Amino acid sequence: MASRRDLLRWSVSASALAFLPAAARPATPLYKDARAPVDLRVRDLMGRMTLDEKVAQLITLSTSKRDVMNEARAFDPGRADAAYPHGIGQIARPSDRGGAATANNTGTDVTGRWRAPADTIAFVNAAQGWAVERSRLGIPILFHEEALHGYMAPEATSFPQAIALAGSFDRDLVERVNAVIAREVRAHGTVLALSPVVDIARDPRWGRIEETFGEDAYLCGEMGVAAVMGLQGPGRTLAPGKVFATLKHMTGHGQPESGENVAPAPIAERELRERFFPPFRKVVKRTGIGAVMPSYNEIDGVPSHANRWLLTQVLRGEWGFDGAIVSDYAAIPELASFHHVAADMDGAARLALAAGVDSDLPDGQAFRSLADQVRAGKVSLAAVDAACRRMLTLKFRAGLFEGATVDPRAAARLTANDEARALAREAAEKSIALLVNDGTLPLTPGGHRRVAVIGPNAAVARLGGYSSIPKSPVSLLDGVRQRLAGRAEVVHAQGVFITQSEDRSANEVLLADPAKNRQLIAEAVAVANTADIVLLAIGDTEQTSREGYAKNHLGDRTDLDLLGEQNALFLALKATGKPVVVLAINGRPPSWPTVTGGANAVLECWYMGQEGGHAMAAALFGDVNPGAKLPVTVARHVGQLPVFYDAKPSARRGYLFDTTDPLFPFGFGLSYTTFRLSPPRLSATRIGVAASVEVEVDVTNTGTRAGDEVVQLYVHDLVASVTQPIKALKGFQRVSLKPGERRTVRFTLGPDAFALWNLDMEEVVEPGQFHIMTGANSRDLQSVTLDIA
Repeated sequence: MASRRDLLRWSVSASALAFLPAAARPATPLYKDARAPVDLRVRDLMGRMTLDEKVAQLITLSTSKRDVMNEARAFDPGRADAAYPHGIGQIARPSDRGGAATANNTGTDVTGRWRAPADTIAFVNAAQGWAVERSRLGIPILFHEEALHGYMAPEATSFPQAIALAGSFDRDLVERVNAVIAREVRAHGTVLALSPVVDIARDPRWGRIEETFGEDAYLCGEMGVAAVMGLQGPGRTLAPGKVFATLKHMTGHGQPESGENVAPAPIAERELRERFFPPFRKVVKRTGIGAVMPSYNEIDGVPSHANRWLLTQVLRGEWGFDGAIVSDYAAIPELASFHHVAADMDGAARLALAAGVDSDLPDGQAFRSLADQVRAGKVSLAAVDAACRRMLTLKFRAGLFEGATVDPRAAARLTANDEARALAREAAEKSIALLVNDGTLPLTPGGHRRVAVIGPNAAVARLGGYSSIPKSPVSLLDGVRQRLAGRAEVVHAQGVFITQSEDRSANEVLLADPAKNRQLIAEAVAVANTADIVLLAIGDTEQTSREGYAKNHLGDRTDLDLLGEQNALFLALKATGKPVVVLAINGRPPSWPTVTGGANAVLECWYMGQEGGHAMAAALFGDVNPGAKLPVTVARHVGQLPVFYDAKPSARRGYLFDTTDPLFPFGFGLSYTTFRLSPPRLSATRIGVAASVEVEVDVTNTGTRAGDEVVQLYVHDLVASVTQPIKALKGFQRVSLKPGERRTVRFTLGPDAFALWNLDMEEVVEPGQFHIMTGANSRDLQSVTLDIA
């Protein structure tokens, strides 16, 4: 702990250094004193930096890593000296030798060319050694990696995709998963993770819906807080084994026009503040979040990367965020090339810097001009200083200036070990939702002589977007064979192919040949006819639901139903008369009316990570009782869009010849047991506008199996000055109960649960009546009335 004398000495030194010539400054710079406060270390260091050195801290290398690599793709100090004499601020994805594809660079040579783990560590150590020992001021490099549902690098643990984890409705699980992700990322020398995504997703045509925590602001916020706490822990500095999180994408990204990635988000300010802002604000207020990433899209004509109101006035001013704002990949150049709010790259750099963006990812194309623009009088030095200060602060808070060489042996012990694999399996098991069941499930191991495992997703472990290559991924077929070894014969048929290629990085996506699929369907029927039951694995591939980041790399769709001949496969198998259990392995919600209306059972599995096959087998055979819920409303078809549970009172009036009811409501999920929930009880039926109320619900397992129930609490403001949703989630708790066991679940609702943005755009609690509703999903609720005076 620093003494008062130290603090005074440091403060005086930092203030005076800026006015001293370099020769007169102390031999040991203050910024290298690990005991000194971060703000004083930053001030001291910046007082020593040239303009070019400051701008270098705002630059990232991705495809431009080639500037500092030799022919063997190892870091080359000599080439780094020549290419970056003023230092390197940040390097993107050291685990990827080629760099990241963007809208302006979609070649297959720039993504997914993975390094072996030891090679990644060697690259990081060499680059960091060069920065500390050979650059003038010894400023270390900030490395970042993708870590949406696992460290995106070979041999790292792959967990369920974000939308699957959201369905667990388990904060503790999400925090523990992200703690392991942080440990694996940090063990390889990186301290910044580009995760989590807290966009609310309200259009399932959008291919990135799988990356989100679903459609609800409260759920996204709670899962986001849990993820950030797992990644970086409490406080504003990193402990060992932790990495800074990057909150993304701010905002409106999840409800783009026509469901197309990066399309405009025509959202009014009140809607932003009531639906889209809350998850971001909650994370900023409740954690020490290190970085925020703006969204690609525009809001009200202003792209987020040029939106000073969004990034400076709201994020920094209203919410008090003081971390770094890092751009999405190539988003700053797109201000000129895509949005046309700047005439050229230099103008795009000026707009982004003025809006509050501190770092230009992935290759610093636009910000490389900033030093010359300062010298030309087009950009203020103060703006560059502000961005540089925030990036340096992140490095000091991460402990990079005291960093040690990364040990590859320790990384190997910490990565994908037994603990991580066990957690990946637990997470997968807790993310499975039972949507349909006529009593067929759970199956009895050995109860069927021959089990047919069929479908395009049966023999492959689908991981979803932002995945690498984990150790020993387990498919459904693998899991069922292992579970039934010695008890039953397991037979397999492909059924259909969905696409012609399994290359997730391919730009072009071509559906499989229908004629070939018809032949495969006939073969599958023949296999099914020899079996007693069919396990059918259908859904998406990493090509059919993904990030559409360029015109030649699309990922959004106009149709929500199964692609290819998957419906025909299901109907053909159903016609055999055999029981058909469907395992939905998918990135977008299962708007599959034919399948869900005809299957004996449907398990929503999403993308389950490397242990998915074991988890699905455990759920099928009753070793695990599915307890997850849907984090999205599932539309019947695209004509219902947008459809979400927290609609306004004037919505959902009705259609000619169709229903407004979704296929499945938000929060829905069945179980192999039954539960009874009591009506909610209030600690008081009348409170003041600044008061809180306690809500209690008794939940009882009335069945014969142990199981999990998610008790959900919703609020409805009956009369308000501005229209309010018919219900809004304000609490949830997942509980595990043995047969006959009862537990009382308690919630506390404070003013934030009842607040709205009024006609004057003020956040207030208005007196009036509120319905407090509880239940096992957003449709089947019991209610009590609360008066707020």
